Amino acid sequence: MFGGYGPGASILFAVILVVSIAGLFSPALIERTVLRPYWLVRRGEYHRLITSGFVHADAGHLIFNLITYYFFAFPLERAIGTARFLALYFAGLVLSDLGTYFRHRNDPAYASLGASGAILAVLFASVVYFPTQSLFIIPIPVPIPAPLFAVGYLVYSYYAARRSRGRINHDAHFGGALTGLAFVALTDPGAYVRLLRAF
Repeated sequence: MFGGYGPGASILFAVILVVSIAGLFSPALIERTVLRPYWLVRRGEYHRLITSGFVHADAGHLIFNLITYYFFAFPLERAIGTARFLALYFAGLVLSDLGTYFRHRNDPAYASLGASGAILAVLFASVVYFPTQSLFIIPIPVPIPAPLFAVGYLVYSYYAARRSRGRINHDAHFGGALTGLAFVALTDPGAYVRLLRAF
């Protein structure tokens, strides 16, 4: 799949696509996989930290996540190898939900789903490895240097998470971004040296 790109990113892409499409037509599948922080410890539903990342709320949610994933996951896997890429992805999937759990652990009505936390971990690790790249953010019509985007996104996500009242899980976005940065610092600290030398 995807002409010579690494197998890890390709398999994850396919699984997310297939399971998410199935979930769009099956509320029962969504209910079996969605993360409900209230029940995470009470019922021992720890598997939902993983399963919730393979389903999405609607087609727009899925398409946006997969487009972001496509542009960052495949080059990153080529740069760091399949084993480290998969470790990063699943670390982002699980650790990005820590903030969600602590914030909503006493709210039985709250539910979260989607791959955004893991994808943000991939995106922010990619910023470290490819710091000279530029990103386009809709509807801003000009490219944004990756490090500038990273700083701006962290500030925005932190602020939005504190004020969040909508359906977007900004806690997971913020946690995923930090996971990506921390993962690189722990597994390849020299990448930050190379990042600084790039400017």
